[in-house]
Amino acid sequence: MDRTVDVVVIGAGIVGLATARAIRAGAPDASIVVVDKEPGPSRHQTGRNSGVIHAGVYYKPGSEKARLCREGRLAMVAFCEEHNIPHKVSGKLVVAVTGDECARMVDLAERCRANDVPVEVIGAERMREHEPNVTGKAALWVPVTGVVDYKVVSAKLVELLTGAGVTFSFGTEVCSGRVDSSGVVVETTAGDVRAGRVVNCAGLHADRIARALGAPADDVRIVPFRGEYFELAPEREGLVNGLIYPVPDPRFPFLGVHLTKGVDGHVHAGPNAVLALAREGYSWHERNRADMADTFRFSGFHHLARKYWRYGMSEMHRSLSRASFTRALQRLVPDVRQEDLRVAPAGVRAQALMADGRLVDDFLFRQHGPVLHVLNAPSPAATASLAIGEMIAKRLETVNQP
Repeated sequence: MDRTVDVVVIGAGIVGLATARAIRAGAPDASIVVVDKEPGPSRHQTGRNSGVIHAGVYYKPGSEKARLCREGRLAMVAFCEEHNIPHKVSGKLVVAVTGDECARMVDLAERCRANDVPVEVIGAERMREHEPNVTGKAALWVPVTGVVDYKVVSAKLVELLTGAGVTFSFGTEVCSGRVDSSGVVVETTAGDVRAGRVVNCAGLHADRIARALGAPADDVRIVPFRGEYFELAPEREGLVNGLIYPVPDPRFPFLGVHLTKGVDGHVHAGPNAVLALAREGYSWHERNRADMADTFRFSGFHHLARKYWRYGMSEMHRSLSRASFTRALQRLVPDVRQEDLRVAPAGVRAQALMADGRLVDDFLFRQHGPVLHVLNAPSPAATASLAIGEMIAKRLETVNQP
């Protein structure tokens, strides 16, 4: 594949595809190649999530997540409408079960308003108008949250990009690369590609690709967390109308298990969040020694483990105990029974961790000459993907041509 192009996008997840789309829109004559080691698009985070179109409830006001989620949600719904992609803006309840959660819920409502997210605080009676089987003292009603199958969105993006002359090189792994006076050389298993600009959207491997291309990224590491899901048995899907979430505990890094009714009518329950023993470790049986060494030798992981070891143990217990998982769901919907749960495919979240133990709470973009690296793009990246792509394309426009 030895060739010269204007832009290389590494990674054919939804962020990489959206980036290629935005670059093509701004440069109709540019030569663009999208490289991915998998045989097709969206084989990891994009194709293994619960399909939520997020509203932006939880993100720090003024953050990239808050802004790009808001812009991305509107763009994603418009894209689905334009291309007749099945989706549903079904709304979400964030349910407070205890008095402490009610107090945190009020704070969360203020964050929603700061993020320009439509929200209403409702009591138990109104709550059950939306979800008759839910229990709790009060809830936030977020009407603009929706659902879509991001694999379908990705397939449409690939179709549109192919029609617009973008080239895909699937089954092609990036080995290394270098920046020189005439651009970037990306060395792959299919040959070298020279480009004027490169975007690294490699998700679970983004930090490794950054270092392989010579970027200073030793202070950040992708740590994989497996999200484990169940589905409700088909005859029990009527227990849920839309999306039911708990009020998150700010002491812990993840939202807790919730219930999501997808566009196909199936109800996802989860995710349980545990450390994965491989970057593509979708079960306890999948382990990779190099990946484990990369995690366990990183100083940031030692700090993280000391801070959250109790939380991690509770997540592991729920991972290994279906009864414990069921009890977590019953806090929200008491009628869920253990026998209602069917194992569903797991996902792995590519979470960036800093050397001092901080979980990166926002999207993280770093530019190294003509190469832009997307080093942290977990949820709500799928929702925000079209807006992220637009932002990346604008940043690339400011890079001087070699």
